[in-house]
Amino acid sequence: MFIVSMLIGIAGGLLAMSSLIVGKSPRAAEQLAKLAQYQGWIGIVMFGWGVWEIIGCVLNMSLLGSHPLIWIFWALSGFADFAVGLLLGFGLISTYAFRGNATAIQKGDAVRSKLVKFQVPLGGLAIVMSVIYGVLNFV
Repeated sequence: MFIVSMLIGIAGGLLAMSSLIVGKSPRAAEQLAKLAQYQGWIGIVMFGWGVWEIIGCVLNMSLLGSHPLIWIFWALSGFADFAVGLLLGFGLISTYAFRGNATAIQKGDAVRSKLVKFQVPLGGLAIVMSVIYGVLNFV
């Protein structure tokens, strides 16, 4: 299960950091463009996975006593997946959730425009936390 979590965190994190990555490596633009066409769906999956991880962390608080590092990185990975998933999947989420309500779509876009400045750092957090959480589970 943690391998799936690691892959979701890395894929979403790369998409979230795409503007930074493309600026440093033009060849990466081609590869990220292939992944970007699925951005909304990856975002929704990542958002749902983040919710699932956060619920799992809350239900397994007892791990804090026996395996605190695993629990902390699990919680941080869940938060990063939730936040990045929300940002990446926002367009698709708002299309279905706010269907027909122009005011809600405008307010949602205003909130997203304020949060988008955190997209690159959250993408980095998602990658790092997912990798550390995966490594800790292998050890």
